[in-house]
Amino acid sequence: MGSLALLALCLLLLRTASPLRDIQEAAATTTSSCSSQLQEDHHRQHLNSSGLHLTLHHVRSPCSPVSLPELSSHDILTQDELRVQSLAARLSSSEKKKTKGSAAGGDFTPETLRVPLKPGISLGVGNYIANVGLGTPARDYIMVVDTGSSLTWLQCKPCRVSCHEQVGPIFDPAASRTYKAVSCSSPECTALQSATLNPSACSSSNVCIYEASYGDSSFSLGYLSKDTLSFGASPALPGFVYGCGQDNEGLFGRSAGLIGLARNKLSMLSQLAPKYGNAFSYCLPSTASTGYLFIGANDKAKFSFTPMVTKPLDPTLYFLNFVGMTVGQKPLAVSAAAYKGLPTIIDSGTVITRLPPAVYSALSEAVVGALSKYPRAPAYSILDTCFKGSAGSLAVPKVRMLFAGGAVLDLSAHNVFYDVTSTTTCLAFARAGSVAIIGNRQQQTFAVLYDVSGSKIGFSAGGCG
Repeated sequence: MGSLALLALCLLLLRTASPLRDIQEAAATTTSSCSSQLQEDHHRQHLNSSGLHLTLHHVRSPCSPVSLPELSSHDILTQDELRVQSLAARLSSSEKKKTKGSAAGGDFTPETLRVPLKPGISLGVGNYIANVGLGTPARDYIMVVDTGSSLTWLQCKPCRVSCHEQVGPIFDPAASRTYKAVSCSSPECTALQSATLNPSACSSSNVCIYEASYGDSSFSLGYLSKDTLSFGASPALPGFVYGCGQDNEGLFGRSAGLIGLARNKLSMLSQLAPKYGNAFSYCLPSTASTGYLFIGANDKAKFSFTPMVTKPLDPTLYFLNFVGMTVGQKPLAVSAAAYKGLPTIIDSGTVITRLPPAVYSALSEAVVGALSKYPRAPAYSILDTCFKGSAGSLAVPKVRMLFAGGAVLDLSAHNVFYDVTSTTTCLAFARAGSVAIIGNRQQQTFAVLYDVSGSKIGFSAGGCG
């Protein structure tokens, strides 16, 4: 149950002499509200003349269709750091030269296809989830949405090696009239190297084998496949190429798999682009609301845009030019060159924004100066600018992030601070290593438009309404 629901229960206990009855009534109200919300989400998820609309949930919202065990803020931040390390490794030229070939020339057996897995923490949990349909007849599956990945994959029967626990049934290729395995000689099989940074392999029956691996050694291995992709009641794309996972190891939450939205011809975006246009937008909700993922052309008039930059280090990621930052309408005390020292990407799966070190130091100093009347708290995990209390209890100054071309993010207190415990809140930014990242905490409640065909990224406030 989410924090708002828990608060409601506490108030009921204080007001009445019948706590058990009130707990039951409050729980029923929350369940009913979520049930209505999920029914409305299913109704709103649709295909129309301009594109595809999917409802997004924060994976830890009270009405999320995926229930996860409670994680501390420390665990979440540790996972976040692993993801950042993985993205940084992808931008290393030496990393891209590595090939695993773990499945080359074989079929799925535990002996030939196991990849070392670090216990306890996984990169692949993600933060935002949506329902997509697959197969004929179509079944809905709850998937993690990720702008930093290209290949879409989900768990498939017979799970020849391993499938993690998920919400709903595992996809059964044998039950779909439109399922097809992709051969090793197909161009889609050849394209796996650029999509996953791992080489493809071939089974003894000439079926292409993919490997999608992540920075903490969690992974999905399986057969490259095609089937009909659906949204709501409408078939959207016959012959959609995806991974049918037979060995999926790591803590991927209880999702069925992952939706890849990066710039690669095997991503969901690229496959839908010929019909709906090479663009998508989303509003990443907080845990108290729902957002959306829209594939297709959006109303561009409401957005302020910055150029989308392509870097040869990894052309699948979304780079942009971060040029400035203000606190209380005053520019940070750093040179313009400080913002250009590192490549900057925008990513839906990274929680905490990573800033170039000099920029972060100046931001921390400016925020501490503006909040000098509030008592400080010790550093927490990767966050070192912390205060006693909650974000809502601080008079947080206005913070703006500026991008080339005039695009702006005017951040609210919720975007600037992260409540790590009930008594401590921290600045929701950290120092970058080799890559700066605009994370999802700062993107929450903004509409973000990725106009790939126009090579620009747009921001609009109040996007989830």
